[in-house]
Amino acid sequence: MHAMQGMLSREIWGQFYALTKPRVVQLIVFCALIGMVLAVPGWPDRAQLLQMLVASFGIYLVAGAAAAFNCLVEKGIDAKMKRTAWRPTAQGQLGDAQTLVFSAVLCALGSAVLYVWVNPLTMWLTFATFVGYAVIYTVVLKPLTPQNIVIGGASGAMPPVLGWAALTGDVGPEALILFLIIFLWTPPHFWALALYRVEDYRKSGLPMLPVTHGSEFTRLQVFLYTLVLMAASLLPFIYGMNSWLYLLVALALSLGFCWHAWQLLRNYSDALARKTFRFSLIHLSALFSALLLDHYLL
Repeated sequence: MHAMQGMLSREIWGQFYALTKPRVVQLIVFCALIGMVLAVPGWPDRAQLLQMLVASFGIYLVAGAAAAFNCLVEKGIDAKMKRTAWRPTAQGQLGDAQTLVFSAVLCALGSAVLYVWVNPLTMWLTFATFVGYAVIYTVVLKPLTPQNIVIGGASGAMPPVLGWAALTGDVGPEALILFLIIFLWTPPHFWALALYRVEDYRKSGLPMLPVTHGSEFTRLQVFLYTLVLMAASLLPFIYGMNSWLYLLVALALSLGFCWHAWQLLRNYSDALARKTFRFSLIHLSALFSALLLDHYLL
């Protein structure tokens, strides 16, 4: 009996954990951490390391709360899509009240951690990001406009700004450059996914760009965004934040993303769209890793 109760308890906690979209949240925290690292000249001292740890924890909690709220609002849509039908809210494994309380508790705890042990600016910026993603993007923009990813991308681009604010107490131009890179990366990343998941989005009723404007127009937008993204990716070097190591990596990754997008534009296939989507993940992770390595090695 006790063994069965223990298994059920672990299963329920596993369902709550799944609501936080762990992989997405881990990338959010990683990008926030890059903002923290770049805000500190040289190696951080013990107090700054502790500040980074606490800030990352607070941001993790609020980001998880936003993800859970997103699952609650989109449970009907998620149930219609193969990519998301497994989510506990879509399957009815967790009720609305449970999910809402879970999201509220995570958001409150994360906000308290940031306000008390980091600084009020970081807390308010993080809470604004929660509102921007969970409410403005999920509830209002996503079901209304095919430009939902572009406008909603502002929330997804906030992590480096949050990290910078956590260590400095303000928002500098360096943080805004990092924001711009993620903001411009988001549309080609998600539209590549939407291209090979177009039937899922059509069934869901969401006005994603491939549904409303077709494959060719979407592929053109993906390619154009990768060109603009390449220019933005050079800004850390131009502004003097980083040196030649970052420049070389940024150029290689940007050209690779542009090449994938160009191939996608010329000769579409679901396999190529999937490959482009996966490369976009490598692009952002490797780009921010290069920022980190360049900061400490050169």
